[in-house]
Amino acid sequence: MAQITAPTGVLTPQAASCRLVVRKDKAPAEVLQFIVSGLEMGQQVVVLAGARCLKDLAQSLNQGGLKAESLIRNGRLVCLTAPDCVAQLADPRQIMQRGPLRRTSSLVRWVTDWSWAYAEGASAATILGYQRIVHDFVRSLTAVSMCTVHCAEEERSSLLAMLADHRRAARPMRYQA
Repeated sequence: MAQITAPTGVLTPQAASCRLVVRKDKAPAEVLQFIVSGLEMGQQVVVLAGARCLKDLAQSLNQGGLKAESLIRNGRLVCLTAPDCVAQLADPRQIMQRGPLRRTSSLVRWVTDWSWAYAEGASAATILGYQRIVHDFVRSLTAVSMCTVHCAEEERSSLLAMLADHRRAARPMRYQA
C-alpha cells in the first residue's frame, strides 16, 4: 500500500500530536493497526469519519476477530459520523455530557478520516476549519491521534497542501491578550 505518513510530533500523551496518513489504497491497514493496538491496551478508541468509512472499519474489525458492535455497545469504540458531529465538538461540554466519550479513560486514541470532506469537494478553508475544531477537541482529551485520508489520484502539490494544512490545524492556537 502506497502512503505518505507525516508526523507532526511524537505520539505521546504529554504532547498534543497527530500524524497524517494519506492512503492511495482504500484499505485502511495502518488505521486498523492503530485502532486494534489501542483496543488491546484497554484504551477507548474514537473514530470520526464518514458513514461508509465507519462501516468499512467495523467490517474489518469483525473480520479480524473483534466484534465491533460489542465494542461500540460497551463504549470501548466510539464512532462519530461526519460531518454532523463536527458542530458538537465545537462545544466540548455538549458531547462530553450527552455523548459516549468517557473522561475516566487515562488515554484516548482518536482517528479522523477526512476522506468525506475531500470527496464532497469542500473548500480548503472549510476543511482547515473542521480540522482546527477536531484537533482542539482532541487536545483537550490528551489523546493520541491519527488523521487519514484516501486520495487515489491527488497531485503532488495537492498532497503537500494537505500536509501543510494538517500541520497548521494540529498546532495549538496562540491567543493574544
